[in-house]
Amino acid sequence: MSRDTDSTRPFAAVPGHASPGYATESPAVDTRTPSPPYGYSRECHYSRERQLHIVAEFHAHKIRPSRIAYRVGIDIAFIEALIAGELEAERFPRLVADYRRQRFQQRMRDSVRLNGVSRFEQQQRIERDFQREVDL
Repeated sequence: MSRDTDSTRPFAAVPGHASPGYATESPAVDTRTPSPPYGYSRECHYSRERQLHIVAEFHAHKIRPSRIAYRVGIDIAFIEALIAGELEAERFPRLVADYRRQRFQQRMRDSVRLNGVSRFEQQQRIERDFQREVDL
């Protein structure tokens, strides 16, 4: 003799679970926000001037355009146009050079915590990377 109780139906208490022969509760209203467009994680609330500086700084730190768009919400077409030199052809490279110089100086300051040969080797690597970036 088999009785059908809640203890014998393990999924009966789970809302929205559809098992044959069991009634399901109505699905809950989804309050989550919709997915942002491909490549964007948020709305961009920065002025065009600030966007220019943000893209220059991220580009100086070798961050991909798609990642910049995802993290900050700046239009990817604008980012790629800046990097390609189609927009702000004179100003953008100067900004990138300034941010690269700042990055170089920060990395050199950070290398001071090392001692001896490891400090020397780290500083050589930093200088080599900077020269390679400047030569681009």
